[in-house]
Amino acid sequence: MLRLNRMTDYAILVLGVLHGRPGELLSSAQIARHAQLTQATVAKTIKALAAAGLITTIRGTKGGCALAIPASKISIADVIEAIEGPIALTACVEGADEPCSVQQGCFMSGSWNQINEAIRSALDGVSLSDLFNPTNLFPASLEMPKHTQTPSQT
Repeated sequence: MLRLNRMTDYAILVLGVLHGRPGELLSSAQIARHAQLTQATVAKTIKALAAAGLITTIRGTKGGCALAIPASKISIADVIEAIEGPIALTACVEGADEPCSVQQGCFMSGSWNQINEAIRSALDGVSLSDLFNPTNLFPASLEMPKHTQTPSQT
Protein backbone atom coordinates (compact mmCIF):
# COMPACT_ATOMS: atom_id res chain seq x y z
CA MET A 1 0.00 0.00 0.00
CA LEU A 2 1.21 3.48 -0.84
CA ARG A 3 1.18 5.54 2.32
CA LEU A 4 2.44 9.02 3.11
CA ASN A 5 4.41 9.44 6.30
CA ARG A 6 3.02 11.17 9.36
CA MET A 7 5.18 14.28 8.83
CA THR A 8 3.42 14.89 5.50
CA ASP A 9 0.07 14.78 7.31
CA TYR A 10 1.44 17.27 9.84
CA ALA A 11 2.74 19.52 7.05
CA ILE A 12 -0.74 19.66 5.53
CA LEU A 13 -2.17 20.54 8.96
CA VAL A 14 0.40 23.33 9.38
CA LEU A 15 -0.34 24.68 5.92
CA GLY A 16 -4.06 24.47 6.67
CA VAL A 17 -3.63 26.58 9.80
CA LEU A 18 -1.66 29.19 7.84
CA HIS A 19 -4.21 29.10 5.01
CA GLY A 20 -7.01 29.68 7.50
CA ARG A 21 -5.31 32.79 8.91
CA PRO A 22 -4.41 34.82 5.80
CA GLY A 23 -2.38 37.96 6.35
CA GLU A 24 -1.27 36.87 9.82
CA LEU A 25 2.16 35.79 11.00
CA LEU A 26 1.77 32.84 13.33
CA SER A 27 4.40 31.58 15.74
CA SER A 28 5.20 27.88 15.91
CA ALA A 29 3.48 27.81 19.32
CA GLN A 30 0.28 29.27 17.82
CA ILE A 31 0.40 26.84 14.91
CA ALA A 32 1.00 23.94 17.31
CA ARG A 33 -2.01 24.95 19.38
CA HIS A 34 -4.31 25.28 16.35
CA ALA A 35 -3.07 22.04 14.73
CA GLN A 36 -2.97 20.16 18.05
CA LEU A 37 0.64 19.14 17.49
CA THR A 38 3.74 19.52 19.62
CA GLN A 39 5.81 22.64 19.09
CA ALA A 40 8.87 20.49 18.26
CA THR A 41 6.94 18.74 15.48
CA VAL A 42 5.69 22.05 14.11
CA ALA A 43 9.20 23.55 14.20
CA LYS A 44 10.60 20.58 12.24
CA THR A 45 7.76 20.83 9.73
CA ILE A 46 8.19 24.59 9.34
CA LYS A 47 11.88 24.14 8.60
CA ALA A 48 11.17 21.70 5.76
CA LEU A 49 8.31 23.77 4.31
CA ALA A 50 10.40 26.96 4.43
CA ALA A 51 13.34 25.21 2.73
CA ALA A 52 10.96 24.20 -0.07
CA GLY A 53 9.73 27.79 -0.43
CA LEU A 54 6.14 26.98 0.57
CA ILE A 55 6.13 29.21 3.65
CA THR A 56 8.05 32.26 4.75
CA THR A 57 9.42 32.75 8.22
CA ILE A 58 10.35 36.00 9.94
CA ARG A 59 12.44 35.93 13.09
CA GLY A 60 11.93 38.13 16.10
CA THR A 61 9.24 39.07 18.58
CA LYS A 62 6.89 40.22 15.83
CA GLY A 63 7.87 37.37 13.52
CA GLY A 64 6.19 34.16 12.57
CA CYS A 65 5.18 32.08 9.58
CA ALA A 66 2.87 32.62 6.64
CA LEU A 67 2.22 30.96 3.30
CA ALA A 68 4.81 32.08 0.76
CA ILE A 69 2.40 31.49 -2.12
CA PRO A 70 -1.39 31.08 -2.26
CA ALA A 71 -2.76 27.66 -1.31
CA SER A 72 -4.18 27.39 -4.83
CA LYS A 73 -0.59 27.38 -6.18
CA ILE A 74 0.71 24.72 -3.75
CA SER A 75 0.09 21.19 -4.99
CA ILE A 76 -0.08 18.11 -2.83
CA ALA A 77 2.97 16.90 -4.78
CA ASP A 78 4.86 20.03 -3.62
CA VAL A 79 4.07 19.21 0.02
CA ILE A 80 5.02 15.55 -0.30
CA GLU A 81 8.31 16.39 -1.98
CA ALA A 82 9.10 19.05 0.65
CA ILE A 83 8.74 16.49 3.42
CA GLU A 84 9.56 13.11 1.87
CA GLY A 85 11.66 13.91 -1.18
CA PRO A 86 10.95 12.86 -4.77
CA ILE A 87 7.74 10.94 -5.36
CA ALA A 88 8.56 7.37 -6.34
CA LEU A 89 6.99 3.99 -5.71
CA THR A 90 10.31 2.21 -6.02
CA ALA A 91 13.99 3.08 -5.89
CA CYS A 92 14.30 1.95 -9.53
CA VAL A 93 13.91 5.37 -11.10
CA GLU A 94 16.08 7.74 -13.04
CA GLY A 95 18.32 9.75 -10.76
CA ALA A 96 18.14 7.28 -7.85
CA ASP A 97 20.91 7.58 -5.27
CA GLU A 98 21.92 3.93 -5.61
CA PRO A 99 21.92 1.87 -8.80
CA CYS A 100 19.44 -0.98 -9.02
CA SER A 101 21.04 -4.32 -8.14
CA VAL A 102 18.96 -6.29 -10.70
CA GLN A 103 18.97 -3.71 -13.48
CA GLN A 104 20.54 -6.06 -16.04
CA GLY A 105 17.71 -8.60 -15.96
CA CYS A 106 14.77 -6.41 -15.04
CA PHE A 107 11.87 -6.39 -17.50
CA MET A 108 10.43 -3.30 -15.77
CA SER A 109 13.38 -1.09 -16.66
CA GLY A 110 12.03 2.35 -17.53
CA SER A 111 8.40 1.47 -16.80
CA TRP A 112 8.54 2.66 -13.20
CA ASN A 113 9.45 6.16 -14.37
CA GLN A 114 6.17 6.36 -16.29
CA ILE A 115 4.19 5.11 -13.30
CA ASN A 116 5.92 7.50 -10.92
CA GLU A 117 5.29 10.41 -13.29
CA ALA A 118 1.58 9.50 -13.56
CA ILE A 119 1.26 9.50 -9.77
CA ARG A 120 3.17 12.76 -9.45
CA SER A 121 1.02 14.34 -12.16
CA ALA A 122 -2.18 13.30 -10.36
CA LEU A 123 -0.91 14.72 -7.06
CA ASP A 124 0.26 17.86 -8.85
CA GLY A 125 -3.30 18.38 -10.07
CA VAL A 126 -4.67 18.76 -6.53
CA SER A 127 -3.91 22.03 -4.75
CA LEU A 128 -4.06 22.72 -1.05
CA SER A 129 -7.08 24.96 -1.61
CA ASP A 130 -8.80 21.99 -3.31
CA LEU A 131 -7.98 19.83 -0.32
CA PHE A 132 -9.28 22.40 2.15
CA ASN A 133 -12.48 22.82 0.12
CA PRO A 134 -13.61 19.33 -0.94
CA THR A 135 -16.33 20.72 -3.20
CA ASN A 136 -13.48 21.74 -5.53
CA LEU A 137 -12.38 18.10 -5.74
CA PHE A 138 -15.86 16.74 -6.40
CA PRO A 139 -17.87 19.24 -8.44
CA ALA A 140 -21.63 18.83 -8.65
CA SER A 141 -21.41 17.53 -12.23
CA LEU A 142 -19.58 14.47 -10.93
CA GLU A 143 -22.02 13.64 -8.13
CA MET A 144 -23.41 10.16 -8.10
CA PRO A 145 -27.10 9.90 -8.98
CA LYS A 146 -29.38 9.43 -6.01
CA HIS A 147 -30.95 6.00 -5.68
CA THR A 148 -34.70 5.92 -5.97
CA GLN A 149 -35.06 2.58 -4.23
CA THR A 150 -34.48 1.97 -0.58
CA PRO A 151 -32.74 -1.25 0.52
CA SER A 152 -36.09 -2.69 1.65
CA GLN A 153 -37.51 -2.29 -1.89
CA THR A 154 -34.93 -4.59 -3.46
